[in-house]
Amino acid sequence: MKIISLLFAALVLPATPQPSQRPAIDYHQHLLSPTLATLGSLPNAFTARDLIPLLDAAGVQRALVLSLAYQYGNPNRPAVRDEYKYVMAENDWTARQVARYPERLRAFCGVDPLKEYALYEIARCAKDPYLHYGLKLHFGNSDVDMDQPQEVAEVRAVFAAADKYGMAIVVHMHPSVTRHRVYGAKEARIFLNQVLPAAPHVPVQIAHLSGAGGYDDPGTDEALSVFITAIAKNDPRMAHVYFDICGVAGLGGWKSKKELIAKRIREVGVKRILWGSDGAFGGGMTPKQALEAFEQLPLSKQEFETIDSNRAPYMRWNGQ
Repeated sequence: MKIISLLFAALVLPATPQPSQRPAIDYHQHLLSPTLATLGSLPNAFTARDLIPLLDAAGVQRALVLSLAYQYGNPNRPAVRDEYKYVMAENDWTARQVARYPERLRAFCGVDPLKEYALYEIARCAKDPYLHYGLKLHFGNSDVDMDQPQEVAEVRAVFAAADKYGMAIVVHMHPSVTRHRVYGAKEARIFLNQVLPAAPHVPVQIAHLSGAGGYDDPGTDEALSVFITAIAKNDPRMAHVYFDICGVAGLGGWKSKKELIAKRIREVGVKRILWGSDGAFGGGMTPKQALEAFEQLPLSKQEFETIDSNRAPYMRWNGQ
């Protein structure tokens, strides 16, 4: 009788929930050349050969590698002589790295949008078989100030160039933390009204859920709320916009904000959310560590599965 009861219980009780499938793609990764490692006082380079086993350990198939070439123009670092030469070399090094794993890695060209060579480098990258897919911009490391009309005009020109060449854009919108630049709803509206319209045909991936990692800065929530309002109104400027959640879970006081982060993800729409883990060097999280933090967010199994399976157009292989 006891055996029958146990069998009956096994039939009627719900099965133990299965773990979420793992994300197919890491949408926010970096490599580090020996030259840039030296510039940043880091002991070692971080190559594609180093990245692949970390992706394997997390069960992640592919990764978008965002060139760090813009770091040579970072005003918070010592000036580099012949800067543009180093920018080109870093982009080319990144291209050679992903070329070793063409079925697993894809690269975006990196450039500081405020530099006089920015448009030349975008045109050059657009011709490269490994870099033509897209462009990475980092407003924080380039000290882009959305409250300066001239800088907005320069960023707009860069967006227009990327659109012309059919290059998707990943943008770290949050301005310089080091220089304490103002950031919030006003800056997000400037981006929405003046910058996004310059690239109406290509996908735009806004990094870190519009922040700089974590979710402690109130300005991040203010900025994201501007985009959420636009999405709710079916604003056509948001038609091709995605948000990566790289570094949001796992940094700062994010655990106390888990419910808010999950709420914002739902308001953005899970179909627009892309998972990423950032560079696993210099104290950064590995993909596995980033994934473990991400899976602590109070999202449903279905929501996780949707995010895990999202495919941005620039990360499709043979149409898949």
